[in-house]
Amino acid sequence: MKMNSRSVTLAILALCLGAVSDGSAQTNGHDHSSHHTAGAAHPKLNNGTKWATDAALRQGMVRIRDALSAETETIANGRMSAQQYQVLAQEVNDQVSFMVQNCKLDEEADAVLHLILIELGAAADAISTSGDVHSKHLGAERMSRALEDYATYFDHPGWHGAK
Repeated sequence: MKMNSRSVTLAILALCLGAVSDGSAQTNGHDHSSHHTAGAAHPKLNNGTKWATDAALRQGMVRIRDALSAETETIANGRMSAQQYQVLAQEVNDQVSFMVQNCKLDEEADAVLHLILIELGAAADAISTSGDVHSKHLGAERMSRALEDYATYFDHPGWHGAK
């Protein structure tokens, strides 16, 4: 059964925030349930340097960036249809899911990444559930800012933001 984009976003946010009641939110040997319980609200650098990335993270972020870049002009001109926003939101949610499931970062980098993934999920939710074009546009801008944050905090060779 394929989940809708809002369900995927909510499931990922629950995982990232440790809302799994039995504490079983573990992926690839490390516990994702404890990352945000200390109240970390903003990404941070790794002692003044960017965090390392892995192949799955780079792949997922490139796919999100490319999906947003493909629609940038349409969004800016106000010609993006509700269905196109839905497709973009689904791609973002699919890639966020992929990155969460394939997480291979150390615990601190993972915690920083999850803050960015939460922003991407919230942006996807905004563009897929909002009824008005202005709110959808703001959601797309939020997505773009999350990609800028990724570039600020993670070392991704050859990265360029959404065009």
